[in-house]
Amino acid sequence: MIEQPQHAGLAALADEYFDAENTHQPFDATLSGVEGYAHLLPDPSRDGDRHHREVLERLGTRLAAIPLDGLNREDRTTHRTLARLIDDGIGRLTHGLADFSVSATIVARHNEAFTSLPMAPVDHEGADAYLERLAGLPDYFDAALRSAVDTAAEGRHPLRSGVDAAVTQLDAHLATAPDEDVLLRPLRGRPEYERARAIVRDAVRPAVARYRAGLAERLAPHARPDDRAGVCHVPGGTEGYADAVARFTRPGLAPEEVHRIGLDAVAALREEFAELGGKVLGTTDPAGVLTALREDRSLRFGSAAEIVALVDGALERARRASADWFRPYPIADCVTREIDPIEAETAPLAYYQPPGPGGRPGTHWINTLRPETRFSYEYEAIAFHESVPGHHLQLAVAQTLHHLPLFRQKPSGQLTAHVEGWGLYTERLADEMGLYGSDLSRFGMLSLDALRAVRLVVDTGMHHYGWSRERAMAFMRDNTATTEANVRNEIDRYLAWPGQATAYLIGRRELVRHRERAQAALGARFDVREFHHQLIGHGSLPLGVLDELVSDWIAGQ
Repeated sequence: MIEQPQHAGLAALADEYFDAENTHQPFDATLSGVEGYAHLLPDPSRDGDRHHREVLERLGTRLAAIPLDGLNREDRTTHRTLARLIDDGIGRLTHGLADFSVSATIVARHNEAFTSLPMAPVDHEGADAYLERLAGLPDYFDAALRSAVDTAAEGRHPLRSGVDAAVTQLDAHLATAPDEDVLLRPLRGRPEYERARAIVRDAVRPAVARYRAGLAERLAPHARPDDRAGVCHVPGGTEGYADAVARFTRPGLAPEEVHRIGLDAVAALREEFAELGGKVLGTTDPAGVLTALREDRSLRFGSAAEIVALVDGALERARRASADWFRPYPIADCVTREIDPIEAETAPLAYYQPPGPGGRPGTHWINTLRPETRFSYEYEAIAFHESVPGHHLQLAVAQTLHHLPLFRQKPSGQLTAHVEGWGLYTERLADEMGLYGSDLSRFGMLSLDALRAVRLVVDTGMHHYGWSRERAMAFMRDNTATTEANVRNEIDRYLAWPGQATAYLIGRRELVRHRERAQAALGARFDVREFHHQLIGHGSLPLGVLDELVSDWIAGQ
């Protein structure tokens, strides 16, 4: 029997929080399939952040007045999760690490706009909402520039290589023909297209040009060099980074411990590379295995169509095998789509977009740009991570939990350790499920594992220990098989988003720990399908709340 929430005051407060977050970050609402915010733009000003922090503080005070004693289990989970989210949001806004982050990565102000707007469900939300957003973009870009300039005036300067990359990316955007602007895509072929075209041509593109000029002329001259890449070189950055690591993982986990965990994981993976290398490549030298995986041209794709076919095949195998490992969930479908070539230049290998309004399926977006540079052995593991049994299964299941508050049905960027920990967990689970097509494809599992282990080392290395950008890139080159272009993209993403990269492996370690303790406690009574339901059947959770939930489940068995 599904336990129903009972505390009306808590439910109302949860709804207020959900609305406040989506009003503050409406681009995230669009990407997460949340309706009702498609006409809004974020307020990137510092006043906007201060206002939202005050809103969170008031919500936190009201939540603290609701005692945990007397709440049923579902309400207690909601209370604890909401308390963590509010505290994390206040910490993020207080330390303001995003205020001086300028880059060409997925979290760049311009990329958030260029990515989110074309994904807006115009057929469902309406063209007027989209036109309202377009008309607000000039103010959005002007406010984003003012915020970055004001922050630099306080001595918190962006990274020069990040500014240069953003300028180059913005130049490429402005160099496209106005009629080919990505912002026009949702209205192409519709009656509103000419109005949108006029707004983009006469207002948005000039604002983008002002933003680009401001980055180049006002921020670049005084920006930080690559030998001072991490936020520890910025006033307040050390404290802000410690807060970020705790937010993205769990309270009390220090950067030093994350760094050590990463080094241990890198060492263990070298042994796995040696073992599989002897079986598949004829060498047990870890460095030799990585070199072969990186440089053997026969391990690359010949076309974008090959990538799509391989990913679709992996997804179909996973669907067929799921019944033995998961409950039968009534979830939306998942489809594969190729990332737009303009975005693909600096995009990750893949990402996932949850099901959205109007029956939009979950979407596994894959990067097929220059397929001859992409490793054929990696894309099965990527598919399992992003689609089934990874993010699609987890996040689509959450959308069916209609008895829970909306904020627990939708993904939260503040609960990355659970979401990404699950994605990484399923890469290894896929091996247990027999989903990899060959031993060569299993190298993808190890290769992506190595990337996540290296993330712990280089993220803490740059932001806590003060490593240079080049030192971090060299460590990644030495301990992964990834290409030089991806080394650069990955490192630049960690620089632009301090702490986020630590969530993946830390989250996976927690899920594995829960499984091991459940198996030890339950023995023959352990049911992997029911265990997996405890991990994905309650929405995304902070690691501490998930720990309590799994402990209660074990005790109840």
